[in-house]
Amino acid sequence: MNTVLFVDDDDDLRRATAQSLSLSGFHVTAVASATAALREVEAGFDGVVVTDIRMPGMDGMDLLARLVAQAPDLPVILVSGHADVRTAVGALRQGACDVLEKPFPVEQLIASVERALERRQLLAENQRLRAAPIDADDGPLLGRSPAIEQLRRAIAQVAPIDVDVLIQGETGTGKGVVAEMLHARSRRRGQMVGVDCGALPPGLLDAELFGHVAGALPGNAMPRTGRIEQAHRGTLFLDDIDAMGEAVQLNVQRVLERREVTPLGASAARTLDLRVVAASHVDLEQLVGTGRFRASLFYRLNGVTLRLPPLRERREDVVPLFRTFLLRAATRLGVEPPALNSGVFRHLERHDWPGNVRELLRFAENVALGLPGTGPATAPAPACADLKQRVDLFEAEAIAEALAAAAGDATRACAALGLPRKTFYYKVQRLGIDLSRFRG
Repeated sequence: MNTVLFVDDDDDLRRATAQSLSLSGFHVTAVASATAALREVEAGFDGVVVTDIRMPGMDGMDLLARLVAQAPDLPVILVSGHADVRTAVGALRQGACDVLEKPFPVEQLIASVERALERRQLLAENQRLRAAPIDADDGPLLGRSPAIEQLRRAIAQVAPIDVDVLIQGETGTGKGVVAEMLHARSRRRGQMVGVDCGALPPGLLDAELFGHVAGALPGNAMPRTGRIEQAHRGTLFLDDIDAMGEAVQLNVQRVLERREVTPLGASAARTLDLRVVAASHVDLEQLVGTGRFRASLFYRLNGVTLRLPPLRERREDVVPLFRTFLLRAATRLGVEPPALNSGVFRHLERHDWPGNVRELLRFAENVALGLPGTGPATAPAPACADLKQRVDLFEAEAIAEALAAAAGDATRACAALGLPRKTFYYKVQRLGIDLSRFRG
């Protein structure tokens, strides 16, 4: 999408303009008539058309009408030495994306072409987003990157084997999803019982895990079956196991070794048939090295270790995952998937996603609802960004800050930035900034 079809019957102007566009980095095809232009478009042209209005035979307005009927998403820029308000308005109503008057500075043409190409790319992205089916293959663990494909194969291989599993991965990478997949694809007929070790106060963790007999605890006349025993013939999922205190770690280690549990106050142990899946967002081996996690429990748990890759290491999955999450959110909320501005795609490409899949899911839901915070100036520049990307990001952030400080008042924002209104609105359009989200 970096191609320009330039149409003008003036040989000198056509050659000069084509050369200027080529020097600016565009792939240029220059033709002398509307008929030749139509042949180029029929051959699968995917760029932008710049055409003179006054030409012998089929003129630019007729060419515009044919192109709009043939390819409605094809951007067309009209050029004329006789442009007036009526001609410009008529062309824009007919579907032209811009009208330039001869003689025009080459910078003006280049800026108009860049806007048109960006608009076409955005339309193409939105069409792909709407046309693509929701990715439901391979269960809930979505993605097509080599890392996620390898993880799915490992889960399929390990799930039927009755072995304890340790899942390690950053926050939001899907450790709970992997635990559910391991249980669902196992041969166990019991339920999966989950324990969030980091959410329970240390004083309650023993009672939650091991249960107690009647009267074992003050104020508890009724017996309680602990989570470990509830997982009998099923799977016990210990999430954030690194949050366990040392005493509880020792008791859990004994359960894993003996496959039996003794509720608080009980005189005899109860035999268990269970599989343990533990998860941690930190490297347990490092905690063992610092003395914050029992080495014996770690080696008991890590018979099989599954490591979940963070989203920044499988960037090819970001846009497909976002597409799936957005369509699911729109369906659940009963809304149409919104047309996306360039800021959303820029954010998807540049953001490092420290919250991983969970953060991406929330972002997709916010976009589906049209909430603030889904605009263009939301992502820091990556280390590999080139100079133009860094300048664009700086400008987007500066404009967003000025608009926020001015409560959406464009006049005040222009004054704060020292920009003419025309330049300001050009940058707002090019950077995909939604002015409405700053108002009020």
